[in-house]
Order: sequence, then C-alpha cells, then structure tokens
Amino acid sequence: MKIVVLVGGLSSEREVSLASGKAISKGLTEKGHVVVEIDLKDTLDVSVAGARPGRNPGLAEFVSNSDVASGELFFVALHGGAGEDGTVQALLDIMGKPYTGSGMFASALCMDKIQSKRIFEHAGIPTPAWRVVGRSHVEGVEAAMSDLGGLPVVTKPRNQGSTIGVSIITEKKQVVPAVEEALKYSREILVEEYIDGREITVAILGDRPLPVVEIVPESGFYDYESKYTKGRSNYIVPAEIPDSVAEETRSVAMRAYRLTGCEDFGRVDFRLSAEGKPYCLEVNTIPGMTGTSLVPMAARADGMEFPELLDEICRLAVGRRKAVTKANAT
Repeated sequence: MKIVVLVGGLSSEREVSLASGKAISKGLTEKGHVVVEIDLKDTLDVSVAGARPGRNPGLAEFVSNSDVASGELFFVALHGGAGEDGTVQALLDIMGKPYTGSGMFASALCMDKIQSKRIFEHAGIPTPAWRVVGRSHVEGVEAAMSDLGGLPVVTKPRNQGSTIGVSIITEKKQVVPAVEEALKYSREILVEEYIDGREITVAILGDRPLPVVEIVPESGFYDYESKYTKGRSNYIVPAEIPDSVAEETRSVAMRAYRLTGCEDFGRVDFRLSAEGKPYCLEVNTIPGMTGTSLVPMAARADGMEFPELLDEICRLAVGRRKAVTKANAT
C-alpha cells in the first residue's frame, strides 16, 4: 500500500512531528509499504498568515501533488496546531482521502483543553477541579487559586500539547511567569487543581486499552525535555499499581476516548492520587511516535513491536474508511 506520512507543519511541536514521522516511515517501510513523507510547513501557512486558501501556494501544491493523488492512505504524524486540531483532517475529508486517527470533530475537541474538561465534567469522568481565566490574567489566576483551595495549581494554555506552556505554581511569586508562559500560546488559561500523586497514561488501539504506563520524570515534572530527551524520565510498564486501580484507569480511559469520538488509536493521560483514584487530564488524538514515546512502549508490553503497531493502525483506518463508504452507498 502506498502511504503518505504527513509531518512537520508549523506548530510549536514541529520537531517532535518530524521525529515521529521519521520513525513511522521507517516502520511502515519495514512492513513492505511504499512510503512518502510530506512536510506540511508550506501547506499550513494559511492558518498562520491568514491568507485565503485559494491564494496559498503551499496548499495548491499539496492538492496537486502526484504523491497525494496516488496515496492510498495518509498517516497523520502532525502534533499540535492545524495538524492536530481538525484542520488537516477536514482538508483530507474534503479531498476524499482516507487517513489514520480521529476525524475533524474529535481532533478539534481533544485539542481544546477547556472544552474537553467541560465534556469530562458533564459525563462524570473524574478530572482535576478547574477554572478558566480569560482576562485580567494575573488577578484571575490568583482568584482561581483561591477557588481551588490554594497552592499548588497547574496553569495551561487552551490548546497546546507536549506540556508546552504548562507551569506548576507552588509559590505566589511564580504566578506572573506562569501567566506569561501560558499567554505565549493562547488568550485563555486553564487553571487546574494539582493532584499530588503519580503520572500514568493509557494507550488505546482500536477499541481496547493497552497496559497502563507510569512515567517517573527525574525532574519531578513531566515537561517537554522530560518527554523527548532520552534518560530524563523512567517508565514502568505495566505500571506497578493494584489490578483494581489499573482496571479502573483503563475503563475511564475508554470512556473518555469514546465520549470524545476518537478513532483508530490515541492516548489518555492521568494523575493517580495517593488514594489510588485516577484523574483524567486529557485525550491525545495523535500521540507521539518517537523512540521515547508512550504508545509504542505500551504496545510492546502487550506483545506488539513498533512496525506491527503501525500496520494495525493502518488496518484500522482502512477498515473504518471501507465501513463509511459502504454505509454511504446504502
């Protein structure tokens, strides 16, 4: 099968996307697929420059690209920005091109941390208490801190991944730097209760959860460097937690995944409290696929090597496309 791997883009996670794309291309080639990588940096200029789509040379070049025309499946390896917020998915839908991962609506919802929190809360999915600050940011964060029971709290921009723009505030003097960091990426700031406990995650493949992974960052905070620098974090898989807690976490992960409309694969991140209660933080529709990434790690613990994981994701995407085509024909 000819697979076009979409990489790069313009988001703050561009370098992670390039690393994921390289690993994905290698793995798919090992499985016998014909693989072409396309960097969408120029294509996505429309989302940054505000140019009209019809006047964006990069977009026109992408649409007329011969590899795009002949591609049988598009493996979306874009992280953050227009590659993960539903924009690229909408473009591929318009072009009638099958692709891996969640569709436009699920992608947009999961990229929006505030809307996701509203969905979780409404559905009774346990998630840290939270407030939204949209103006008078420093005063707003201080008021949110009081509402949430004091320090520590976590501040996050509305729509970033890879812990970009995230801060843990443990002292009042950290409020201004945390606000400044979050405002680099969005005008609204999510302020969350800090759950003292452990960092765990559940990868999902198709309609089944993989083994729970525990992340133990050396710095104590699972930030960008801890995620993508080898040796900066330790991983325990399966996580050394009671079977009942693992089962509950996997169950909550599946609820969040289905509720947000995700497809093919994804990852649901949690904080596990000292009492053993999993608090859902977010759903990732395009989790990392680098050498230090969590989904390949969980799949390996489940007996599936990286090339087989990629092949299964492609199989799921193709099967879903065929099902949609058949349904539309009836």
